[in-house]
Amino acid sequence: MRTANVRTIVIWTLVALVGAVGWSVLALARGEDVSAAWMVAAALGSYAIGYRFYSKFIAYKVLKVDATRATPAERLNNGIDFHPTDRRVLLGHHFAAIAGAGPLVGPVLAAQMGYLPGTVWIIAGVIFAGAVQDMVVLFFSTRRDGRSLGQMAREEIGPFGGAAALIAAFAIMIILLGVLALVIVNALAASPWGTFSIAMTIPIALLMGFYLRVLRPGRVAEVSLIGVGLLLLALVAGRWVAESSWAGAFTLAPSTLVVWLVAYGFIASILPVWMLLAPRDYLSTFMKIGTIALLALGVVVALPTLKMDAVTDFASRGDGPVFAGSLFPFVFITIACGALSGFHSLISSGTTPKMIQKETQVRMIGYGSMLMESSVAIMALVAAGIIDPGLYFAMNAPAGAIGTTVQNASQVVTGWGYSISPAELAQAAKNVEEATLLSRTGGAPTLAVGVSEIFSKVTGGSLRAFWYHFAIMFEALFILTALDAGTRVGRFMLQDMLGNVYRPFKNISWKPGLVLTSAIVCTLWGYFLWVGVHEPLGGINQLFPIFGISNQLLAAVALAVCTTLLVKSGRLKWAWITGIPLVWDATVTLTASFQKVFSSDPKVGFFKQRSVFQDAVDDGKVLPPAKSMDDMHTVVTNSTVDGVLTAVLALLIVVVIADALRVCVRHLRRPALSTLSEAPYVESKILAPAGLIPTREEKEEARDAVAPTGV
Repeated sequence: MRTANVRTIVIWTLVALVGAVGWSVLALARGEDVSAAWMVAAALGSYAIGYRFYSKFIAYKVLKVDATRATPAERLNNGIDFHPTDRRVLLGHHFAAIAGAGPLVGPVLAAQMGYLPGTVWIIAGVIFAGAVQDMVVLFFSTRRDGRSLGQMAREEIGPFGGAAALIAAFAIMIILLGVLALVIVNALAASPWGTFSIAMTIPIALLMGFYLRVLRPGRVAEVSLIGVGLLLLALVAGRWVAESSWAGAFTLAPSTLVVWLVAYGFIASILPVWMLLAPRDYLSTFMKIGTIALLALGVVVALPTLKMDAVTDFASRGDGPVFAGSLFPFVFITIACGALSGFHSLISSGTTPKMIQKETQVRMIGYGSMLMESSVAIMALVAAGIIDPGLYFAMNAPAGAIGTTVQNASQVVTGWGYSISPAELAQAAKNVEEATLLSRTGGAPTLAVGVSEIFSKVTGGSLRAFWYHFAIMFEALFILTALDAGTRVGRFMLQDMLGNVYRPFKNISWKPGLVLTSAIVCTLWGYFLWVGVHEPLGGINQLFPIFGISNQLLAAVALAVCTTLLVKSGRLKWAWITGIPLVWDATVTLTASFQKVFSSDPKVGFFKQRSVFQDAVDDGKVLPPAKSMDDMHTVVTNSTVDGVLTAVLALLIVVVIADALRVCVRHLRRPALSTLSEAPYVESKILAPAGLIPTREEKEEARDAVAPTGV
């Protein structure tokens, strides 16, 4: 025993030292070349310490997870929405569902401020806020039959604050789904390789689902090998298809992709969860984690240098070309999903609590999945930080700022202090077989260039274009898994809302209800997506500017609900665990909301932007990004809508927080008035490990359970 203790101490001391050295190099470097490997070391060391100690403390000391208590998946198992799912498959589903566009795109855009602010927020934010939110929401939802976040708010905070939470959560969900779908459309449009490969994941997932359910129940290792083999074949075949006569069949226009995405979202929402959603997300996780792990390995092998400044001048000036606004609060809003994301709370109170086998698994699935997503964000930041800063700004600045020629772009970017020649800009595009890389905004192309830079250093420069296009396809697959799970969660939320009016909707597996609500959710985000694809300034494009703020406002709702439940369930002394992140998130997000509504800078404030464009319309002038007078009127409308929506959503969140505070104070004064909607205790009959690898005790318990009794 003593030897084991000494070995454990030595191992965790080394892990802490690796993380500490990485942080020291990043923080103390002043003008020296810094290898991206130190960023990876700081992240991995911090994640390991956070998971081993902080998450275990919360799970067993604060939440007191109970392995003997039956979960909703066991008690309510109906094979449609409630279904006990192997922890490995569920980990893959949960990770794939939460890991959407945010961890890929947000850190790339935030690199405008330098690599250091983003690194600090991504790592510290996930350990103390994001992963905590995901795990605690998952725990409390599991204790409440898988209730959605909005419904938990209504039952635990009260009808007033709960109604505000329900409305805000559902509205934000539709915005998030529309934005995710738009990113997928942009990635797959005119990409036969990506379209074919992603389409093939659907029949592969169906095969895996039936394999585990019907053919070989419980054989996760077997189905994993089959699925990964078929997935790799689909990826390779995708390139063959792109270079064959079949390319035309898989080269789809954006409008066609919209139809297919809406149809897929609807089908994935109504089919039994074991049939398509869970196995497809599990399958895609292999590619996601595999690619990120290979990226980390590539960084360690190639040791690329971080070329972006640790902190740029844009961080203090707030006039960056990628997005306007100062470091505080906008770097925290821009990164979002890599550190703290409200969207995750919807998954943690949506599909996952209806599928989890044991309460003890909330630590691995809730906290662990979020650490995995944060590692994706770190690799995205690395990818943005290792490319030439001049190329970074040329790719991420709008055409209205840098023009459309490499000569003009070079001159403008050089004026910002990051020199790059026209020849270098042209060569960068040629290296990845693109006509141009200018103004490839949105973050995804920049990430693809960074990925190709890392992998080509290991495999050779001749494969740079291959890795670039592989990364573009990878990003589309990454985001699609969040769309299908998000649509199902949106259905749950709408059913909970309608169930307050018409009780049959309370049964989320009631077939008329699930079909109707799935159709409504798909119609809502599909409408915004359709208009956005056909009108560059309309539809979901109109709501895109409030994507980050909406997501973080939703996190405030989740943290407010968690803090209230900690207080009401007798855990007042531990309420700081979610209370401190709540105060931070509310401060950051409400500050950003105020600035976006009332700032006098037209690049930041929606109403000021509206005023400037309205004055130009009155004078008969056309300002960029508008190209016509009709566009000018659209910008005026969009600015008005965005400003009003931001103000309304912020007000709703203030109502939720204020009502939550009222409930907490009332509980402290008169505990007898408080009620909890927790489901009654039922003893569990399922035996399943808490983590990926069973402990010795768990193995012995499983052996005892199957051992023959009697003589």
